[in-house]
Amino acid sequence: QVELVESGGGTVQAGGSLRLSCRAPRMITSTFNMYKMGWYRQAPEKERELVATVTSGRITDYGASVQGRFTISRDNSRKTVTLQMNNLQPEDTAVYYCSASLSSGAQYWGQGTQVTVPS
Repeated sequence: QVELVESGGGTVQAGGSLRLSCRAPRMITSTFNMYKMGWYRQAPEKERELVATVTSGRITDYGASVQGRFTISRDNSRKTVTLQMNNLQPEDTAVYYCSASLSSGAQYWGQGTQVTVPS
């Protein structure tokens, strides 16, 4: 089992910024490097959707709705992945989940952190 610990959620006004962090405290660095890390989100009554992912080689992928506003990065030595979210909008309100996945299909999730942008 992979433990992922998220932090940084909260409430921010439209146009504001938040930074989410996720760390894998029980992984050794070489294991962390094997995982594609990412963030997904789920709004009430909606499906979970991709926000962004980053490979160990720092190849990134973004959901269309966040492209240009959010930036994902990882620090392999600290076993941490960060999501910088700028120009937040009410439609970004959701529970954000950190993810660690392998090419085998195995995927692990954090407990989720709430991001709220009032309309």
